[in-house]
Amino acid sequence: GLPVEKFSGSQLIQSEPDASSFPSGGMRTTFEARGYTGWDPTSPMFMMVTPNGRTLCIPSVFISYHGHALDEKTPLLRSVEALSTQAIQLLHQIGDTNVKRVMATLGAEQEYFLIDKAYYNLRPDLILTGRTLLGARPPKGQELEDHYFGAIPSRVQAFMQEVEFELYRLGVPAKTRHNEVAPAQFELAPIFEDANVSSDHNHLTMEVMKKVAERHNFALLLHEKPFAGINGSGKHNNWSIATDTGINLLDPGATPHQNLRFLVVLVSILKAVHKHNALLRASIASSGNDHRLGANEAPPAIMSVFLGEQLSMILNKIKSGESIANAERAMINLGVSKIPAVARDNTDRNRTSPFAFTGNKFEFRAVGSSASCAFPMTCLNAAVAEAMSEMSALIKQKVANSEGSDRDAAILELVRETVIATEAIRFEGNGYSPEWVVEAEKRGLAHLRNTPEALGAFTYPSTKSLFIEQNVLSDAEVHSRHHVNIERYLKKVEIEIDTMRTLVDSYVIPAVSTYLGDLAKSASSLAKITGVDKSTTENSVKKVAELLKETSDKRSAMESAYQATLSAGEEAKAKAFAERVLPTMHALRDVCDRLEVVVGNAYWPLPKYREMLFCY
Repeated sequence: GLPVEKFSGSQLIQSEPDASSFPSGGMRTTFEARGYTGWDPTSPMFMMVTPNGRTLCIPSVFISYHGHALDEKTPLLRSVEALSTQAIQLLHQIGDTNVKRVMATLGAEQEYFLIDKAYYNLRPDLILTGRTLLGARPPKGQELEDHYFGAIPSRVQAFMQEVEFELYRLGVPAKTRHNEVAPAQFELAPIFEDANVSSDHNHLTMEVMKKVAERHNFALLLHEKPFAGINGSGKHNNWSIATDTGINLLDPGATPHQNLRFLVVLVSILKAVHKHNALLRASIASSGNDHRLGANEAPPAIMSVFLGEQLSMILNKIKSGESIANAERAMINLGVSKIPAVARDNTDRNRTSPFAFTGNKFEFRAVGSSASCAFPMTCLNAAVAEAMSEMSALIKQKVANSEGSDRDAAILELVRETVIATEAIRFEGNGYSPEWVVEAEKRGLAHLRNTPEALGAFTYPSTKSLFIEQNVLSDAEVHSRHHVNIERYLKKVEIEIDTMRTLVDSYVIPAVSTYLGDLAKSASSLAKITGVDKSTTENSVKKVAELLKETSDKRSAMESAYQATLSAGEEAKAKAFAERVLPTMHALRDVCDRLEVVVGNAYWPLPKYREMLFCY
């Protein structure tokens, strides 16, 4: 009952941290240090318990002295407001005049790897970059699916339960725990919440998992591709829209009107993803995600929407103009009124789709495991808000031109026009297939293969007008995001290049040289013994010597490619990193991995995949 601390209310509402070192993308100079945090009362405060005390944490926005958003939360909150404003206007246009507020909801599934801390401490690449820059594939990976369908290892189970306990104390509603497909890979999934709160809770989840992993002598890996040749990790963002009257707008209803509303919202989302598919690709772009996208259950780098067989059939019927003269009869004829019976499971899952309808929500599967949910959701909310604004204007025009005829029929006609206009974004097939790449480019969809290409979407006029008109980001703030993301990409790749140098020069070459020297001594000794076949040892010496020479050559090629980029500007340098430097790193890795499998185990200085992935 006694106070543990005294503070004024103003200290809670606003603080002034030093913002001089915070990435601002050129919005401010380094000597301008003033920045402000402002309490976000829509996200719950919480207490972080540490061994020596507790800290009261207040979710806050972070803005510069001149009011520019330096954080991810401010644009997210603005996008939620924009979505609410435009969704209300749209719903009022189609007759739902009792709705006063609309919320974006989010449930972010979090994938991660756990390895023993002792192995982690012996891998400079994991410590410095979050991923293994070298490492030969083990004889067994995920081919048998035995990890995914197996029991959770007892040591991991203990970790998971402690994480859930800590999250419960912080008010984070964790719901699901399970093994993931790759060995040593796992997943935690929460109950969906308000998108802003869910984003905050995902940050908390990642932080809590790291701390609890330390207590269990684990290292938690959140990188999108910590191990080559097996699944990477994503953060599947299950997104939907709900009203203050308790309606999920992506839940098909039981009446023709409810289903008309569902169709209007659905095609608005299709319209948004179709128009801004490049921006959505940019929103999930990172150096880590580049290694994951397009393989091993991760969606491709081409944005498309998967609706499933039933919804696709309905939209195709609408497209052909079947029975739209009378809207109520059309709903029955098209089978829309039958959706509720199978609403939650009306489609199989398509793991190759980056944006898939999964019953009463969309799953944005392309978000990387280490990323914040905030910016991808900001871009999605803003794009949908813009599409709903355009749909509202078109409905108003359609109804006015219908001269008193069936209002719902006029709206359904607009749905039909939008289905036709957005057909290119719908894809039900295998997103991994080479044929889809060709088909997507024919359809005019952006195929942005790497982060520097993708980040160019921030400079599109459509992107700038979207953010500015929806009051989500100013022109300066859009430019800032572009600049900061390019800078982050460059720094992360440069860290990887420098770490690769260290691994090759200080670990691989010395170890291989020692092994080669011992092999040569063995061959020399065998040569002195009459009648002993020394060819096997001599062949091994020759093979290792050739690989060592190849390693040196590939190491020089990487260095030359890197040095050639140093005089370029940031954007040109980032492009050169992606297109010329990273391929030389992959080539150097390839020869090092071939050496790993022929050099004596006792000589190899780094923990191997078979140890890290299978030894708990």
